[in-house]
Amino acid sequence: MEIVKFKQEVETLKKFFEIYCSNKHEEQLNIVKELEYKGESVKVDLCLCEECLEKINYSFDRLLECPHEEKPRCRKCPNPCYEKKQWKEVASVMRYSGMSLGLSRINKKLKNLISK
Repeated sequence: MEIVKFKQEVETLKKFFEIYCSNKHEEQLNIVKELEYKGESVKVDLCLCEECLEKINYSFDRLLECPHEEKPRCRKCPNPCYEKKQWKEVASVMRYSGMSLGLSRINKKLKNLISK
């Protein structure tokens, strides 16, 4: 996968995990994670608890190991690399955060309509 796509995937994971963690857990740590991909360094500023940090590190490892040049969505991947337990945990984070993002977008649109 191209470096631009890799960075997008990393940012998506970051956004989803930070939404989940800030809503579900009390104490977050500020951490700078550096990932090496195809000879380039990608820095990621994270604000997560220890538990979520472990989960996102697992996801980063899976992303770094992805053998596909055109990365499919993980749930549609012909060769899934996530272990079942970790997949369920990450899917739960994605589902929760996706709902939060969708609801906040709807809320923003409604406020825009009302304020006009």
